[in-house]
Amino acid sequence: MKSTYLSVVIPAYNEEDNIPILYEKLKGVLERLGREYEIIFVDDGSVDRTWERLKDIAEKDQRVKLIRFRKNYGQTAAMYAGFQHATGEVIITLDADLQNDPEDIPMLLQKLEEGYDIVSGWRRDRKDPFLSRRLPSMIANWIISKVTGVELHDYGCTLKAYRADIVKRLELYGDMHRFLPALTKRLGAKITEIPVRHHPRLYGKSKYGIGRTVRVILDIFLVKFLNEYINKPMYVFGTLGFILLSLGLIALFYLAFIKLFLDQDIGRRPLLILSVLFILAGIQLISTGVIAELLVRIYYRTKEDKPFVVEEKVNL
Repeated sequence: MKSTYLSVVIPAYNEEDNIPILYEKLKGVLERLGREYEIIFVDDGSVDRTWERLKDIAEKDQRVKLIRFRKNYGQTAAMYAGFQHATGEVIITLDADLQNDPEDIPMLLQKLEEGYDIVSGWRRDRKDPFLSRRLPSMIANWIISKVTGVELHDYGCTLKAYRADIVKRLELYGDMHRFLPALTKRLGAKITEIPVRHHPRLYGKSKYGIGRTVRVILDIFLVKFLNEYINKPMYVFGTLGFILLSLGLIALFYLAFIKLFLDQDIGRRPLLILSVLFILAGIQLISTGVIAELLVRIYYRTKEDKPFVVEEKVNL
């Protein structure tokens, strides 16, 4: 039995009209590749006939595998489930709304073979409304690139190619799917981006809007922490705590000096309250850093994981 080379993971939520068209297009592209493949559809709690359409396809094609959620958990959970069930060496993700073009998959794979671990699609000619979709996305992409240090034009494009051994190491939750390239930075992943086609939505309704922008911005700070300080949280909390503690002590020493040597009243000075608050906040932050360090060690012990990735072994 040949091993699976390619797993295509497709989250779907209320896409009954798009599923049959997408399957036919995708099957044609994958057959031309001449490699073993599987298609994993994850029904994210659809309330239309998406699941029935998927079951009809799966009955005729054993390479189509289905996962159905009891309710709508979101695209991140759907992609995570697909990753965990994928058996291919390479994983391709794309949306079920026909806006991503399956014809771009060979181009992604060709770029991946150049030595990259992730090839991200860039919807350079995006067919979405400017104010509600494209403008917030441009702002978010710029912020994410600057904060994480992974420069991409289009984090929100679902059409991406991943090496399975990289992406399977990640634990995804919340709305973290859009940050996958940035999250793999700490694993040493080699990341690149290529332009891909993008089509207007023909059937169904978009599940995204400008209201998601705030959540994206909040997640950026989490990704920054996970990438830079997951193994050394004391550096974050301890540094801030030390600064506040030092400022508080300096202010307190200053007040003590003018009280003892200049005989001035300090009881009504706002600086006294501020110095006490700085000292308490500094102690709390340093304590938080110690607790975070302990939690990190417990995390790695319980998962039997290591905070590093071995690239090669010899005679082992």
